[in-house]
Amino acid sequence: MFSRNAMVGVKPAMSDEKGSTKKDHHPQPVPLGTRNLNVKKDPIMPKESPDSTTNDVKLEPKNLKTEEATGSGSSQKKAWSLSNFDIGRMLGRGKFGNVYMAREKESKFVVALKVLFKKQVFADNVEHQVRREIEIQSHLRHPHILRLYGYFHDNERIYLILEYAPEGTLFKELTKQPNRRFPEKQTSIYIKSLASALIYLHEKEVIHRDIKPENLLLGHKGELKIADFGWSVQEPNSRRHTLCGTVDYLSPEMVSGKTHTKSVDIWCLGVLMYELLVGYAPFVDREIKETYKKILKLDYKLPDYVSKAAAHLLGKLLVVNPEERLPLERVMIHPWINAHKN
Repeated sequence: MFSRNAMVGVKPAMSDEKGSTKKDHHPQPVPLGTRNLNVKKDPIMPKESPDSTTNDVKLEPKNLKTEEATGSGSSQKKAWSLSNFDIGRMLGRGKFGNVYMAREKESKFVVALKVLFKKQVFADNVEHQVRREIEIQSHLRHPHILRLYGYFHDNERIYLILEYAPEGTLFKELTKQPNRRFPEKQTSIYIKSLASALIYLHEKEVIHRDIKPENLLLGHKGELKIADFGWSVQEPNSRRHTLCGTVDYLSPEMVSGKTHTKSVDIWCLGVLMYELLVGYAPFVDREIKETYKKILKLDYKLPDYVSKAAAHLLGKLLVVNPEERLPLERVMIHPWINAHKN
């Protein structure tokens, strides 16, 4: 079967996939003690770390706050560096670096530290995507979107301080399920959560463009969180031409070379819903060109065990004409979603 992880374009993102990296690129791990997540402030990054060079990528998000409150009522800027963190086990590997569990030494706050190698970022000419990822994710505040607390960098690496999601990826959880699929009740919870997050993103003129189980994490209580914004874009009234994302999740307008809008995320929501219910993507094939044909022809089949209500919602999301896809606000109140409310 065609690899579900095949990507279109180049993306500065982490994954759980195995990859080869030099050992001297890894921060040296130290044991982590008991986690203490009850802290009053988030780690905030400075504009530039003290040891940065003039050749560094300028990754300063607009209006990024860098103040740390002091007892006297005044404020001062704190320069963060790797020495502020205890580094734990590796959580994932990717082409551009690795993700580690880490603990901020002073607050004992546990985070995920995403480490990107500048040499690889420059070599693949994706520094603009890294900058955009930070710009977008650092300003997002939603219960179903992974927090980016800030970043710092040194001569060789860029470090992103992210919310730690202990239950790992939704894809990993999916593979653990009987018959490799979720019950409809659990799937409906995930779809409603994701629809809520996408409504929030679209209100802020953000298109994610790469929704899939590998880019969705699960928090302490199993709550879903959108994690990877490497392909995201933020532009009001934008119509984009970039062919990007994962092949199995590409929308018809992307495949056909047409411009795309926020509606691509609604299409991806439908593909995700199908995969969570069935165990594989609806248009998967051994050959990419065959996958493209299936997407354009809307050629997919639903197993008999999928309920009529679920099939109805899928039919409203997986629509070739992007203008006719069900709005996310209506997804939230669809009978299939309402039928599985707690």
